[in-house]
Amino acid sequence: MRRDRPYNRLMTTPSDKAALRGEPSYVWRAGQERRLAMIRAAAPGLATARVLDDGCGLGVYVARLRQHAPAVFGLEYEFERAAEAGRRLGGPDAAGPIVCAAGERLPYADGTFDVLLSNEVIEHVQDDRAALAEMARVLRPGGRALIFCPNRWYPVETHGVYWRGRYHFGNIPLVNYLPDAWRNRLAPHVRAYTGRGLRRLLAGLPLRVVAHTRIFGGYDNLIARFGPAGRLLRTALQAAERTPLNVFALSHWLVVEKIAAPPPPGRSHEPAD
Repeated sequence: MRRDRPYNRLMTTPSDKAALRGEPSYVWRAGQERRLAMIRAAAPGLATARVLDDGCGLGVYVARLRQHAPAVFGLEYEFERAAEAGRRLGGPDAAGPIVCAAGERLPYADGTFDVLLSNEVIEHVQDDRAALAEMARVLRPGGRALIFCPNRWYPVETHGVYWRGRYHFGNIPLVNYLPDAWRNRLAPHVRAYTGRGLRRLLAGLPLRVVAHTRIFGGYDNLIARFGPAGRLLRTALQAAERTPLNVFALSHWLVVEKIAAPPPPGRSHEPAD
C-alpha cells in the first residue's frame, strides 16, 4: 500500500515545537500497527461507527481507521498540522473532516461519536480534566473513549526536559521518579500518570472503565538500529506486559464507556496503581 510522504519521513532532529507535542512518529511501523489492532479490538461495531481522533496530528490514525469505519473525524490543536492533515486526507468533504480546535472545547454536539481515540494527547493539553469531560460529552451513551497516555513509572521521560532555561529533546532516564516538585520543574510541558491520578481524573464523570492495563512501546527505532537485539528486547518487554512488571511499561491503555449518569460514590471501576 502506498504511504504518503510525511508519514514515511523518519525525523532525526526535533522541530521547534517538540516540547509541546513530544515529536510523534510520522512513520507507520509495527508499534502503530499494534496500537491500531488494540483500538479495533476495543471498539466493537467499528464498521458502522462515527469516530473522532482527538489530537490527530498529521492524521496517520485517521487514514488507517477510515479503512475500517465509515466516518472518521480528526481534531488537531496546531493549525499547521491540522491543515496538512486536511490536505492529505481529502479536505472538508471527506468522510469526517479535520478541524483545528482544543481538546477542552470540542466543536461537536453532545453524543456525536461512537468511538473517540486519544493517543498520547491528554498529557499535553492545558486542562486534562476538562478534556476528559469533553470526551464524555461528545460520546453517545455506550460509546467508548480509547486512551493511551504516559505511565509515571516508566523509567524514561520520552518528551525531553528543560534544564537551565533550555529545552533538551530526547529520552531522559529517571525524571518521572523524582518528587512532583522537581519532576515538574524539569518537565513542565507534559504530564505522566499513575493509576491513582487517572482515577482522580475520571471521578464524577459519566464514564466507566471497561479495561485498563499498561503497554510497552514498539521500539521500532531500536530495532532499526540494533536488529535482532532490538527485536529480542521488544519481545521480552511486550511479554512483561502480562506480568506485574507492566507497572514499568511505557503507556496506560484505558478503555472507558459513556454511561447515562455518573456512578454512585465508591461504585466505579477504577484503574489500579
